[in-house]
Amino acid sequence: MAAPDSAVPGAGALRQTGRLFALAATVLALSFRRPFQLRELVQQFWFIASVSILPTALVSIPFGAVISLQVGSLAKQLGAQSLTGGASVLAVVQQASPLIVALLISGAAGSAICADLGSRTIREEMDAMEVMGVSPIQRLVVPRVLACMAVAVLLNGLVSVVGVAGGYFFNVLLQDGTPGAYLASFSALAQLPDLYIGEFKALIFGFIAGVVAAYRGLNPNPGPKGVGDAVNQSVVITFLMLFFVNLVLTAIYLQVVPPKGA
Repeated sequence: MAAPDSAVPGAGALRQTGRLFALAATVLALSFRRPFQLRELVQQFWFIASVSILPTALVSIPFGAVISLQVGSLAKQLGAQSLTGGASVLAVVQQASPLIVALLISGAAGSAICADLGSRTIREEMDAMEVMGVSPIQRLVVPRVLACMAVAVLLNGLVSVVGVAGGYFFNVLLQDGTPGAYLASFSALAQLPDLYIGEFKALIFGFIAGVVAAYRGLNPNPGPKGVGDAVNQSVVITFLMLFFVNLVLTAIYLQVVPPKGA
């Protein structure tokens, strides 16, 4: 006779992880199946963009400034101040930009998605949709996840531009850098795959944020308190997964794509 789950340490966490990956696979499969919820996708895209654009732009300015100031200070100590622009831009485009976008989407849009789906779940709307033969995942989850991915990719470009411009501004004005050296070091060190990996990270991070928010929204504890707890859990779980996936993607990228000039 098999031991109950309560007697096996970590069985509950493994079960929840398996269900999360099963939901992710289901979302991928249903993304290419008709009927496609275009109107829901457009509405969710506009909602996520409206709550994320301004905070993302405002956060990217100090991020780019901090990275530029820190890298510039270190480069000055090492006598390589002319390389400040390239190093700070690579840090913004490869690392800071997709993480900023993913954290803000999971915190602003992901929490709203989780709360919306959680309130529908405790009102038994999901069960009613299944009784009527409508898939809640295809009708509600897939458009939200695709909207998160699309907004993440577009916002990543915005953050990259704003972050690089902020780093340029602070490097030239506060650290006595020259515009020519900043731009020359950028063209000497940066390459097009650096932008590609940033956009790919944003795409993956948007998918993770949408799937985790949807999963916790579909499986809350009973009552309004359960929905609030699910929202908090979705944000925390998303943050943990994002940093781990970022580590894996960065390690693979640095092994596959050689640095410029190597």
